[in-house]
Amino acid sequence: MKLLITSDSHGLTSEVALLKQRHEEEVIGSIHCGDSELPFDAPEMAGYYRVAGNCDFDRAYPEVEQLTVDDLPILITHGHLYGVKASLRSLEQLAMEKDAKIVCYGHSHVARADVINGRLYINPGSIRLPKQSPHPTYCMLSYEDKIATVRFHTMDGKEVQELEKSVSFS
Repeated sequence: MKLLITSDSHGLTSEVALLKQRHEEEVIGSIHCGDSELPFDAPEMAGYYRVAGNCDFDRAYPEVEQLTVDDLPILITHGHLYGVKASLRSLEQLAMEKDAKIVCYGHSHVARADVINGRLYINPGSIRLPKQSPHPTYCMLSYEDKIATVRFHTMDGKEVQELEKSVSFS
């Protein structure tokens, strides 16, 4: 199983559509962690699990989205309501309450993956305004044989190997 994860596209349209098109044959779903700044029903957002960021004003966006893929509970939020720029503690509490194994979030524009108390926290960075990286990034989450692996990519598809992270859920 593979999922595409992106965030913080801040008004970009062709890039959001490009990512989905580029990976449509290999993923079973796509996630946008907020701050698209597009209407909820924008054609570029079709097919994405999506949540509201602090720059999204369409009230159709939920604050939090939950899904289960291959018995893997996933939580999606933007992160601005949980103080993710300072700490992941509030997000950890939400993950425990919702019993999520994977948490996808954005807001800080910093590409990173952390394993905390057996959960994988993924921030794909930003495809428009990256921080702490010279390149806009997104990521791919794969899950096979109870092992979740997140791999980060630049917009031209090159893998950023030093950011890769895996966790076993056996």
